[in-house]
Amino acid sequence: MTTVTSARVLDHPGRDEIRLENVLHALADPMRMKVVRELAAVSEELSCSHFDLPVTKSTTTHHFRVLRESGVIRQVYRGTAKMNGLRRQELDDLFPGLLDVVLAAAGHEADRLGGA
Repeated sequence: MTTVTSARVLDHPGRDEIRLENVLHALADPMRMKVVRELAAVSEELSCSHFDLPVTKSTTTHHFRVLRESGVIRQVYRGTAKMNGLRRQELDDLFPGLLDVVLAAAGHEADRLGGA
């Protein structure tokens, strides 16, 4: 892992440190899947405040931390905003097709259950 040198630099696993079991754990939670689905639908980074999750702020922070520490997202500060981007290329290189299949399944489930 990279070393945190200031409060404005966030720790992320390197590409070779990303493990399938951590990615699957991160994607198993409905709130985290909602974040990943929203990030996958756009080409730009989104701020944490963009996401409207029906949980407390501290729980939202926890979900973003799990996604970041598992290697699913990259978080960077842009001014005062913490921006989030999906690490799609790295995930596709490490686990070909996984993200597409999981996102498609989540979309089918949302349609089946009548949710977004």
